[in-house]
Amino acid sequence: MREIALMAAVMMVATSALAQSAAEKSGVNTLVGVPPKTEDFVKEVSMSDMFEVESSKIAAERAAGPTKTFAEQMVQDHQKTTTELKQLIDGGKVKAAPATAMSEDQQETLNELKGLQGDEFNEQYRDDQVEAHEDAVDVFKRYAEEGDNPDLKAWAGKTLPALEHHLQMARDLAK
Repeated sequence: MREIALMAAVMMVATSALAQSAAEKSGVNTLVGVPPKTEDFVKEVSMSDMFEVESSKIAAERAAGPTKTFAEQMVQDHQKTTTELKQLIDGGKVKAAPATAMSEDQQETLNELKGLQGDEFNEQYRDDQVEAHEDAVDVFKRYAEEGDNPDLKAWAGKTLPALEHHLQMARDLAK
């Protein structure tokens, strides 16, 4: 199975930019450690930030204690990364457009979260945060190590420790 996945990854990497995006979206690039293209990275980061901010705003209203504190920090921190990414783009250092909306999966997850209350809401929010931060750490790490835009690569490396900390905080909440 692993050989098939590796062969598919090699074929996708060797073909067009669309295939590169498909490889990123499907997780094949993660499997083989291929960095995302700049355009894919910008889209992934911007969609991730939108999801983090929107889901955490809901959690800040509905949750209490450590989950509420975590949610408030996620809103603040992910608004900051959104602003930083926008500055890189607006300053001409990055030639890529951010996403204008969340992915269908993210929107579905957010809609499901909106329908929950109490313990069910808290549990789902925490699980969603672990998954979202695992994905974010993965894409930031791969771009920071081998991304093709030096300014964006430096920003990814600078931002990665905060995302790793978010992931640990989310895992701690889920315990």
